[in-house]
Parts: sequence; C-alpha cells; structure tokens
Amino acid sequence: MPKIKPGEMRVIDEALGMGSGYVLDFSDRTYSQFFDSELQVDIDQDQYCSGGSSKAKRLRTYLEIEPPHAAARALRTLWIYRDNMWKPERDTDPKEPHLKRRFFEIVHAMESSSILPKTDALERFTVNETLEELISGIERDVAANRPAAALDRLHTYCMKKFAHVLSGRGIIFIKEDPLHTRAGKYIKALENEGSVREISLRILKTSISIFESFNAVRNNGSFAHDNEIVDHAEARFIFDAITNILRFMKAHEAARFGA
Repeated sequence: MPKIKPGEMRVIDEALGMGSGYVLDFSDRTYSQFFDSELQVDIDQDQYCSGGSSKAKRLRTYLEIEPPHAAARALRTLWIYRDNMWKPERDTDPKEPHLKRRFFEIVHAMESSSILPKTDALERFTVNETLEELISGIERDVAANRPAAALDRLHTYCMKKFAHVLSGRGIIFIKEDPLHTRAGKYIKALENEGSVREISLRILKTSISIFESFNAVRNNGSFAHDNEIVDHAEARFIFDAITNILRFMKAHEAARFGA
C-alpha cells in the first residue's frame, strides 16, 4: 500500500492514544485478544514486531505492510472500540469532529488506493492544447488518488464535451449555458433521433439533475474556489458517476460516426 505519511500517522497516533507505545486502553493480553477475535490477526507475529514490540509499534508496522483494505478495516474496528470506550469524553471534546474527519479521510484513502478511478471516458475529441492539458491534469490527479482535486477540471471537461457534441449536430447553445442546460439539449437531441432505448433515455434524463448538482459541487466543493473540499469517498463517487455518463456518450458518438 502507499506509504503512510508522517502527518497521517500523527493523526492515527492521536486518535488511538498511541503515546508511549500504548494503543487506547489495551493491555498486552487484551490487545492480542482484540486482534484475534475482531480481525482474525495474530498481532504478536514476528513480522509485526520488526519495528518494535510495543503495541503502538506493532500497529504502525501492521498498517505499513498489510494490504490497504486490511489496514483500513483494522482502523475502522479500532475506532468503533474507541467510540464505545470514550463516548462521554469524546462528545464534549471540541477537537473531536476535526480528528474524526481527518482519521476517516486516511481510512477512505486506504480503501480506494488499490483501485483508482478510470479515465478512459475522457477523450481528446479535437486537437486543442487546452483540452490536452485539461485531460492530462485530470489524469495526474487520478494517478495521485486525488479525486476531489479532479472535480473542477472534470466539470470544465464536461462543458467542452457537451459543446462539442451540440456543435456537431448544429444545435444552438450559448457560452452562458450551464452544464445541465447543455446536457438537457444533448439528451433531447438523442430522444429526437430515436437512437437510444427507452431505458437508456430515462437514465440520461435523470443525469440532467445530476449535472445541475455537479455545478454546485464545482462552485462550492472543489478547488475552483476557496471551498471546503468534498471528502475523498464522496469525491470518488461523484467522479465515477459523471465519468460513467461520459463513457456512454463516448461509445454512442463513436457508433454514430461508424468509429
């Protein structure tokens, strides 16, 4: 799995009380029992003691050497235990919401790090330096597992893509038309052409409201402005949903022109 950054490990250390070699309130005996019963892991194995035998050092080593899904599962399970153990104190701690958000950002990144979003739906549909850099920027963000950073550029790509397919049909639109308006004009054209099945048309019509909401995400939840960024898991979900629509468009347009 990708190496855990020092700043991320500090968040994990703080969340799980890993000062002076401890992990939460576990004794050596209950720590081993917890990993065995909850995770089916023998945390006392030599491989987890390579960085030191304390509970905290064994956990750090486990997180470093195990696959992402296993590391994420361990952190989620430990958080549940922490939540049950410290609930009264946690509810009055003003730092708790921020700590929880940062902790689960790390967990979400682990869960999705082994399977990156696909960018095959993006195509260089015209020779254009701006389009080339736009797609390259999205691909760089995806390769770095930063879907939230890609959302602003993905929105711009969608604007260009719909402009391209509308222009190819001679459909009038203006620069000020928002994304969902362009999408609506394209979907109406497909309906008039009778080129897609009824079920596909229904799915596409629901995407108009999705693109309208994507405008709000771009303006209020991406790097387009000074925003509070959409968290990793939700950004990945949005990215995948939008590119699934683009993937259908790419295939449909290629078939239309016999490509």
